[in-house]
Amino acid sequence: MRKLFAAVLVGMNCFFFPLSGFGQTPSFNTFMNPVIPGDHSDCTLSQIGSHFYTTGSSFNPTPVIYHSTDLVHWEAIAQPVSADWALYGDAPSGGCWGGQIVYYNNKYWDFFSRANTMYFVTANKPEGPWSMPIKVNNPSQLPYGLGYDNSIFIDEDGKWYMIVKNGQSNNGIVELDKTGQPTGVVYDLTWLNPGTDMHPFSWAEGPVMWKHNGYYYYAFARDVSGGQKVMRSKTLTADKSAWTSPVDLFNEKDPNKPGSIFFGPNHASGAVHLNDGTSWLMHPVWARANNNEWYGQGRQGLVNEVKYGTDGSVLADYPVNQVKRAPQLPSSGISWMVPKSDFFNSQKLNPEWSFLGQTPSSLYSLSARPGWLRLNPKSATKANTVIKTDPEHNYSLITRVEFKPDSATDEAGLRLMNGLENLAVKLYSARNGKGQPVICFSYDKTLYQTVNTAGNKAVWLKLIRVNHEMSGYYSLDGVNWLPVGEKIDVSVLDRFTKDYNGWCANRQGLYVQGNKSADFDLYLYRDAYTPILAECPANQFGTGKSAVVDGVSLLGDIHNNDWALYAGVEFGSPDYKKTTGQVSFTAYCDTQGGVVEVWLDSIETGKKIATCRIGNTGSLSKANRFTVKTAPTIGRHDVYLKFVGEEGLKLFALKEFVFTAKSVK
Repeated sequence: MRKLFAAVLVGMNCFFFPLSGFGQTPSFNTFMNPVIPGDHSDCTLSQIGSHFYTTGSSFNPTPVIYHSTDLVHWEAIAQPVSADWALYGDAPSGGCWGGQIVYYNNKYWDFFSRANTMYFVTANKPEGPWSMPIKVNNPSQLPYGLGYDNSIFIDEDGKWYMIVKNGQSNNGIVELDKTGQPTGVVYDLTWLNPGTDMHPFSWAEGPVMWKHNGYYYYAFARDVSGGQKVMRSKTLTADKSAWTSPVDLFNEKDPNKPGSIFFGPNHASGAVHLNDGTSWLMHPVWARANNNEWYGQGRQGLVNEVKYGTDGSVLADYPVNQVKRAPQLPSSGISWMVPKSDFFNSQKLNPEWSFLGQTPSSLYSLSARPGWLRLNPKSATKANTVIKTDPEHNYSLITRVEFKPDSATDEAGLRLMNGLENLAVKLYSARNGKGQPVICFSYDKTLYQTVNTAGNKAVWLKLIRVNHEMSGYYSLDGVNWLPVGEKIDVSVLDRFTKDYNGWCANRQGLYVQGNKSADFDLYLYRDAYTPILAECPANQFGTGKSAVVDGVSLLGDIHNNDWALYAGVEFGSPDYKKTTGQVSFTAYCDTQGGVVEVWLDSIETGKKIATCRIGNTGSLSKANRFTVKTAPTIGRHDVYLKFVGEEGLKLFALKEFVFTAKSVK
């Protein structure tokens, strides 16, 4: 497969639709990491039958359980810890630490830590409803408490254990009974990382355990700066002599390591073993290339293969920037994990949404005004925020809000904020000092205002990201958009590294603040009718970044049968009355060119809605716009661009593409 291991772009994501058995289309045979872009800290991985689940530390945002059938395509299915829980707290770096979902004793369990105390919740199905948290008692047989960032291991004999970490020197294994409480059987591993001022493995944190071919494997992270170690034993024991010396879990000798976008893997999950003989794990890593310019987007969720030696040794692939062969598993119709459009037409809030801190259920409603999400402020100074991860470098957030502010302290709209919650981009409805209704666009010390001619009626807001530049717009009808001030550079927000950004990542979403409630009609993540940067595919095969034009890289190195995916594109719905009629590509070409095929949801098995020929533009520094008609399209789709042309020829380079809308009555 040509360029199977080619270098690729930052921030990859992708959507998947039903397949026939285990057969995979060209767009599903391979994948690019991360598979869960945006924050997925301290992630664990559980295999339950033919299903896979992952969760982890969420900190102040409430945690999410993700589900997959192929380890590549993930969907948010549950919020296991209720924001209504009185002990949740509301402070940066607080909330839930660690987390793992397992199936035991005929029910699902999710274990997590809050304020250095272990809890669990249970459910009859992974989607919930989940119980309120129950505290796990510290066993008196262990000379330290259960701590945090723990995981769960279920042995072949049906016994299950909590893999424990508390403080720099304390590691252990605690057997649990059928109620989720310790039995009193413990394995104290304080010999692993002893010391007072110096410890051989830094923090030896985030421990996990799994079993393969008769060996128990115990893996742990040195610390969040990087490094993952693993040791193994034929028996489950606290006897140091029974365990091998810890060695690197990831292939630190990979020759492509120095150029990796994701560097220093740590806090890896245990490995799962598939029927085809392969094994895989999930791990979170910051994007640290280019002076940490995307550090603010957090520790993103990557999947890598694990290989075993004949002697029982184990080595995981380093997260180098390469296309990887996907596990031979069915995707079951699950889309690539980016934020999805939400029209608030359901009776329950979609589990992609997290609340920021402890939030009583009385502060939001989907029934007070059907088809709208009503948010009530927490206080005059404390915002009520529903948020999703901020996963990519290019998108266009849209909402429609009805809000009747009384003063300049009343705000409602879109917000992109950092994990420390002290820096944010906001586009919102408010009143100015003269009492006039206004639309505001702000960041740090920058504030732009424009008079809101809609008054107290519903107004549309659109926040566009083009890498580190944000632009704000408003509209009275969702068709004609007016700018609010100038573009704002948010590179400091994206690069933010102080105090690990509250251990969290930047988040995007909706908020209300002050003394008045706000009603939100919809939330769109990627609008089809706003230009989509070609340089920012969610997943891709063969292509790469090329020349920079007007501060934006082009998608280049395009050859026959290469492709690129742009995830979560919203074309229209009964609440967003649009459908597409055309698509336009801005391209550069100094050869005979080629063809772009536009596929929805997958190549070959999805729906092809357009075919556009890209011709010679005169040079690679001169662009032309190429436009063709499309089949009428509504709904949210993954858009695949498949490139076709003469074999071996570089076809063209793309800057952006955009669909043209038709209004639907």
